[in-house]
Amino acid sequence: MEIKSFQLNHVGRFESLHIDLAPTASMAANVTVFVGSNGAGKTSLLKSLATSLSWFVARLRSEKGSGNPIPEEAITNSALSASVDIDVYYQDNSYNWTIAKTQKGKKGNLSSNLTEASKLADFFRASLSNDESTSLPLIAFYSVERVVLDIPMKIRGRHSFLQIDGYDNSLSHGVDFRRFFEWFREREDTENESGISQEILDKLQSMVGPDSEVWSKLAQLKASSRDKQLTAVRTAIANFMPGFSNLRVRRNPLHMSIDKHEEQLNVLQLSQGEKSLMALVGDIARRLAMMNPQLENPLHGDGIVLIDEVDMHLHPTWQRNVIARLTDTFPSCQFVLTTHSPLVISDYKDALVYLLEEGRLSALPSQYGQDANTVLLDVMGTSARNADIDSKLNDLLDAIQARQFNLAHQLMIELDAELPSGNMELAKAKLILRKQELRRAED
Repeated sequence: MEIKSFQLNHVGRFESLHIDLAPTASMAANVTVFVGSNGAGKTSLLKSLATSLSWFVARLRSEKGSGNPIPEEAITNSALSASVDIDVYYQDNSYNWTIAKTQKGKKGNLSSNLTEASKLADFFRASLSNDESTSLPLIAFYSVERVVLDIPMKIRGRHSFLQIDGYDNSLSHGVDFRRFFEWFREREDTENESGISQEILDKLQSMVGPDSEVWSKLAQLKASSRDKQLTAVRTAIANFMPGFSNLRVRRNPLHMSIDKHEEQLNVLQLSQGEKSLMALVGDIARRLAMMNPQLENPLHGDGIVLIDEVDMHLHPTWQRNVIARLTDTFPSCQFVLTTHSPLVISDYKDALVYLLEEGRLSALPSQYGQDANTVLLDVMGTSARNADIDSKLNDLLDAIQARQFNLAHQLMIELDAELPSGNMELAKAKLILRKQELRRAED
């Protein structure tokens, strides 16, 4: 399943805006990225998509289910009503529906039409009725509030973890780490019942050593009893976070641990960026595993994933490869992302990138291979360095070019006092100044 396009009418700052999403006729990739300054409307686009998709999810779960409404405060000033139209493509068929909202006490000219959302949902409910293990498409929205980890110390009751439960909070809360923890513990308990627990295996390894034949046989037994859904989650996290492995639940005291470069850590000891990435990737993988029980590799399940500020809390190294790892780990999912990072869009070749400015949308040429400074300046309208320093350096170069050497020396003294020793741009300016002074002496 994928979104082909959507249209906003009087939503936020958008009077009328039509957007095609990748893949398109000219872009085979499944990634669309929105960039723009704060307040440009990037989050509004993702929330509008999440609102529209929530009606499909609600009617998949229940024939008369209701999704999320367009908030009245999202209606453009002076407009009476707002709407979001969406065109979804699945198995060679197109499904289009509209969700609309009119101000209270007013009569608007836009109305909802959810017939085809119900039709698509009916198809999946019929499939589930015929085969309880049929695959379902993941639909998920991860907002900027997704990084909070809430690990319960007590689990008061057992939850249902059917395929349909993969939609729980998928469009409202982002990473539901409490439910992730409970699901992981329940699956791991079942896994341990059919084999040997990880805790026992770790203790035996410390007693007999990893080279022992006994430990080797027990490790093989453990591997043969691995739960497929847990394996999918562990594999996804290992793919995204090199050096991290063996995610598991510890019982005394109750917590979740992970090995980081072979050192066992409580996940709460991880950095904010590490926790953020682990929670995001783990949640996508968990939902795909739940919703695709028949797939040999559940990570190849179908889905639509919306992520706001995908670069949030990530080190530049991870920003550079976050899209590549998303598409490599979840190859059948369509991703719609927003970012403030030039590294995200300059290090992935095939993303469809849109720039939002003043309520207008423009498709950007590929930024692949561009240096971050160029993207900052040309796409994001931001100087690569402090504006005041940049102005003084330009004044210095202008003075040197005009052979105003007294002024150049004065500016050089000022910059020397402000900048750290060894600044590359200042060193270049000093070299140019020296050459110009030598030429004057020769003249």
